[in-house]
Amino acid sequence: MSKVIVMGTGTMGVGIAAGFLACGAKTIVLGRDEEKAKSIFASIEACSDAIDPLWRSKSGQLFAGSIADWTDWSDTDFVIETVSERLDLKKQLFFDLDKKVPPNVPIGSNSSGFPISDIAAGLKTANRMFNAHYFMPAHVVPLVEIVLGTQSDPSLAEKLCSFYREHGKKPVLVKRDIPGFLANRIQHALMREALSLVQEGIATPDDIDTAVRYSFGFRYAAVGPMTQKEISGWEGMALAAEVIYPSLSNITAPPPCVMDLVKAGKSGMSKGEGFRKWTPEEAARVKQNYETRLKAAFEVLKLAPDDN
Repeated sequence: MSKVIVMGTGTMGVGIAAGFLACGAKTIVLGRDEEKAKSIFASIEACSDAIDPLWRSKSGQLFAGSIADWTDWSDTDFVIETVSERLDLKKQLFFDLDKKVPPNVPIGSNSSGFPISDIAAGLKTANRMFNAHYFMPAHVVPLVEIVLGTQSDPSLAEKLCSFYREHGKKPVLVKRDIPGFLANRIQHALMREALSLVQEGIATPDDIDTAVRYSFGFRYAAVGPMTQKEISGWEGMALAAEVIYPSLSNITAPPPCVMDLVKAGKSGMSKGEGFRKWTPEEAARVKQNYETRLKAAFEVLKLAPDDN
């Protein structure tokens, strides 16, 4: 049985712990105290049910403890932190882990904003430290980005990728900790163009959603963009790119159409309004549909082993 220690009791910690638990791992959740860690057990188990309703028949076990007081690092395969997105907090935590955790155990940070090179700067065992970046909801979305810092050991990163594959995830190795890592850079490139089209009055937010979901987005559950072009051929893409690329947005900050909303406190469903108004009932319905469709996509991805 593998042993994983998840530090942090927020939404990401719940989803990450559930992923390991559902795959039969001994999963230890550490919070500011043991009671806080135990308080999320029901949420972890519910997420594990969503991954695999039969997970209880496996060997997975769930334990709780305190970040400050935990001492049992024996036989640990992986440690990952999901604490608040504050660089000073993460640096202090990694400073402590550098001394406490046996040097053969890889340590990951789920931070999306701080590169592991900054979090692990100056630490003796920075070679075994990586960004291990998940996407919400962490128990459903398969991807985990394993990101190398300036001192990270690539061979250990490859072993960590194998560890994640054994626990039901789809890891990718990002060889340099550039801003946004891999998936968010691609996502933001799309979002920059989408928001620019809204700003210029070329399309509505709803039409952009429809265009993405029912064209190339529809294909991406089957294969990624690189393989899709291998199928269709790069000649057509190259010819189209010569015409399209010069007119693509190259703005370096979000356009007024979104910044005006943010400044007005209209940041989306949680505030009752974004590009459109949301009643609590509408928001709940759309979120439920979103979760249902994600689970359906997850099942599609499990239909057959990847050929690429």
